[in-house]
Amino acid sequence: MIRAGDAWSSWRCFDMNDQLADSYDVVIIGGGAAGLNGALMLARSRRSVVVIDAGAPRNAPADGVHGLLGREGMPPAELLERGRAEVRGYGGQVVSGEVGSVTRGERGGGDSADGTGPEAGFVVELADGRTARARRVLVATGLVDELPDVPGVRERWGRDVLHCPYCHGWEVRDQAIGVLASGPMSVHQTLLLRQWSDDITYFAHTMEPPTAAEAEQMAARGIRVVHGEVASLEITDDRLVGVRLADGGVVGREAVAVAPRMVARVGFLKALGLEAVPHPAGEYVPCDATGRTDVPGVWIAGNATDLSAQVGSAAAAGALAAAHINADLVAEDTRLAVAARRGA
Repeated sequence: MIRAGDAWSSWRCFDMNDQLADSYDVVIIGGGAAGLNGALMLARSRRSVVVIDAGAPRNAPADGVHGLLGREGMPPAELLERGRAEVRGYGGQVVSGEVGSVTRGERGGGDSADGTGPEAGFVVELADGRTARARRVLVATGLVDELPDVPGVRERWGRDVLHCPYCHGWEVRDQAIGVLASGPMSVHQTLLLRQWSDDITYFAHTMEPPTAAEAEQMAARGIRVVHGEVASLEITDDRLVGVRLADGGVVGREAVAVAPRMVARVGFLKALGLEAVPHPAGEYVPCDATGRTDVPGVWIAGNATDLSAQVGSAAAAGALAAAHINADLVAEDTRLAVAARRGA
């Protein structure tokens, strides 16, 4: 498998202010829709907040964002730049960098469990050695798409090789579409794409053949099934024109869909005991409905916990998590104020 996200690791926002303060109410790791919308909510709540953006957005290869009301077709980079400007407009900060680890900080002023001091908080360390303390952390690092190691797939990813019918189906409507089987969701993906075109071919590739029930479903919808390993995608004049099989045969196609294995980018949380767990489509980090993880003080939003989230739902999850983070901080601030008043 190859990781699509690796191809975009050099993308950076050089206009960011890279000066980190010593501490923040909230450090947000990840500068996509979930992270920026979370930062916007927190900045408007008058919280000190910084977004640490590694500059490797999953949707960088896409021409436009789709299914997002009021922003249909907007280039992903433009959407993110608007988001960064909005966060900064309310006093939030956006910093370029990659987080290497998140660890527990030392408690300040006493044991928070008895109401005599603040929570321990966290220390966020960047790969370049910079650090910042945070009372709370919101993880919004998204995921990496692991693609089949078939020549042409990675190079055409986000163009005429796609994965989400709701994101790209309209753009390839009525075209000759192939589905390169790569995992347990491939048959489901094939049946979905039939909504956008009546010319669908399922390439079994190295996967097990469809079950009898799946074969019947595809036959009923007029979907052709091709057995045999796929050798490469055929490209002519910077355009996908077909799928070449290992036996040398070529099946003409104008677009190819693939269901990647989606893996949350959360290796930096290992010191907290928070790791991704298996999912039928890859790996994700579980959380409750508000984004709260099993580690107190750490929330998560977007594709790192919801592998199927589109831009709109990821942004909404970031806003919801931020509201709950602020409420959690308000409860702590109130508890500390009561403790101080009693002490006085």
